[in-house]
Formats: sequence, C-alpha cells, structure tokens
Amino acid sequence: MRFTKMEGLGNDYIYLDCLEGSPEDLPGLARRLSDRHFGVGADGLICIKPGQDGDFTMEMYNANGSRGNMCGNGIRCVGKYVYDRGLTRKTCLTIDTDAGPRGLELHVLGGQVDRVTVDMGPVQIFPAMTLEAAGETFSVIPAQAGNPHGVIFCGDPDEIDLARLGPLLECSPALGERRNIEFASVPDRGRLNIRVWERGSGITLACGTGACAVFGAALGENRCENRVKAQLPGGFLTLERRGDRVLMTGPARTVFQGEMA
Repeated sequence: MRFTKMEGLGNDYIYLDCLEGSPEDLPGLARRLSDRHFGVGADGLICIKPGQDGDFTMEMYNANGSRGNMCGNGIRCVGKYVYDRGLTRKTCLTIDTDAGPRGLELHVLGGQVDRVTVDMGPVQIFPAMTLEAAGETFSVIPAQAGNPHGVIFCGDPDEIDLARLGPLLECSPALGERRNIEFASVPDRGRLNIRVWERGSGITLACGTGACAVFGAALGENRCENRVKAQLPGGFLTLERRGDRVLMTGPARTVFQGEMA
C-alpha cells in the first residue's frame, strides 16, 4: 500500500488514494500510521475517494482513530494531491466532506499546486460561556466551522499551558460535545495569533477550521478587520470574510511518498 505524507503549516497527514477501494479498518490504520515512534507519524489519516456530488471526497481520521468532519489544512493538501498527480486538470474543485462540500481554488506555480484557497462556508458563533479548568476560569466562545470549537481570547497564547488545559476544556460537559480548543490574541486588527488543542490529535502546529473559528469570534466582537493574517506555530494563513462565508488561503506541501508492506 502506497501512501503520501503531506502538510499544511506543519499540520501533517498521511494520504491514501482510495479511488478504487479502501483498506480495511481505517480507524485502526490511522492509529497505527499516525504514531510518531512506531508508524509514519502524522496528525491523522486522509483518504481520497470518488466524489458524490463534488469532484472528490475527503474522508479523514484523527491520530486516535476518531472520525473528523473537516480539516482546513488537510483539504488544501487534497487539492494539491489530485492536481499534482494528474487526477484532475481543474483548478476550481468541489471536495465532499463530512461537514458538507467545500470549494477549492488551486494556485499553480511551475506546474504544481503551491497554495490553495478554500471556501470554508459560514462560521457559526454562539454566546460565550464561563468554564473552570485546573482552578482557572475562562470565557469560552463556542463556534462551529466544520468542526466544533471553543475560542478563548487571552493576552499571549504562548504563555498558556496548552498540554494541561487543552484536554480539560476539550471534554468539558458544559460545551455539550468534545471540541477543539483555541487560545488566541489579536495584536492588531489585521492579525491573529493562535494555538490549538485538537480533539483526537492533541497539540498541533496549525488548524484551519480552528483559525476560521477564531476569525469568526473576533469578527463577532469587532476585534479585527474583514481580512487578516492568522499566525499559528506552523506558519500563516490568510482569512477573508466574503458575505457570510470565510475564505482561507494557505500553502500545501508534499513531504515524501512511501510504501507499506
């Protein structure tokens, strides 16, 4: 079985071409391959399947084998995968996901995809909630951006003990379901600084849906402009509000290809 390791801002996934069939036990395969000591090492597994209504389908699994609805960094790499391998010559694609279809615009440089703009759709923002974790109190803004999120604005995300607080907030019963947790600051109206704890994967270098959730929450509180640069540990995303939708632009990169027995 051949695979491709790809990353968007260091948010790395193992990609399988499943256009003609899938391996058995994908959750178990995701756990085994994602292990960074005994496997390939990744934040999860993404299978590329035939489209239902769109051009292709993205089916994703987190590193712990749980099914993910959507991945903003992962879907950019899907666009690069199918174009660079000649599976399509279209530069505007629709990818089916568990969160619904997402439109991609591929930015091609030297015959290969360099960056991808994703129409992430509307971001839903809900009233802030006060939660306690590890003896501290946080104002958490629930958000839906393809995946469920909880956004917390703070002074400096780098000073947060994310490994300690992330899993506690993720599983807070008050949020109703397990959520990705984002700690974010707004140094000026054109920038967001973000760190993410992802349910099913832990601390990651970037999260596309999480960045969109923070952007939506910041817009809702009039903290930022309609176009911003979002800085995550793995790099930058450009986020833009267009009507009621959010457009996200960022890089996609192939790391290596391999074969498993």
